[in-house]
Amino acid sequence: MFEEGIYNPDYVKRLFNRMSNSYERMNYITSFGFSIRWRTQFLKPLEESNDEIKVIDLLTGMGETWGAVKRRFPNSTFTALDFSYEMLKYAGHRNQSKFNKEITLIQQDILSNQLPSNHFDIVICAFGLKTFNVEQITVLANETKRILKEGGKFSFIEISKPSNKILKLLYGFYLAQVIPIFGKLLLGNPEEYRMLWRYTDKFENAKIAQRKFDAVGLKTEFISYFFGCATGFYGKKIEG
Repeated sequence: MFEEGIYNPDYVKRLFNRMSNSYERMNYITSFGFSIRWRTQFLKPLEESNDEIKVIDLLTGMGETWGAVKRRFPNSTFTALDFSYEMLKYAGHRNQSKFNKEITLIQQDILSNQLPSNHFDIVICAFGLKTFNVEQITVLANETKRILKEGGKFSFIEISKPSNKILKLLYGFYLAQVIPIFGKLLLGNPEEYRMLWRYTDKFENAKIAQRKFDAVGLKTEFISYFFGCATGFYGKKIEG
């Protein structure tokens, strides 16, 4: 496979379709259990609101972030987007069992979508940035800007390579060598979960993505979680 092939949307979609039945558990394991906490923390820069605002969760996966979102924006009109139909199948079960089907699920590729412009008050995305190359992140930045209302806010977070050399070595070994063993136990094939480290290794951290969002005219702030094991950025679409 050519290196850029791992960013081909069809390849990424097939990968997450295959991992869908175990991805939530593996996300928890790969983050040492911090993923639940991080899904709450990355929303904190967004002011809590009881207003009837419009929120969209990009690359929603199985809907792991929904509980934290609904606690912060209880009266929001909530949309969740993903292009993996298998992930959305599990998300649909969660929507029915825990959210009374209040969440609108959309199966689309955010890089090529039919979402309305100037529509959402909040755009969020947890643990999806690493599957984009630099050019795709630029498209993502432009799409985020397009679908946000003026003054609208956003927050993104992604698993990252820590800056501390010892922690980076340990974390890299854990993701590259240990996690595939869990993948073999859960799926019978370690290769899918070995790809998570490959994406993380190439992604490194959210600084390049932050700069791409700045470059399209969005105002951003960088943030690091637990010594850089996760990084992200948040900000707003500047009015006028």
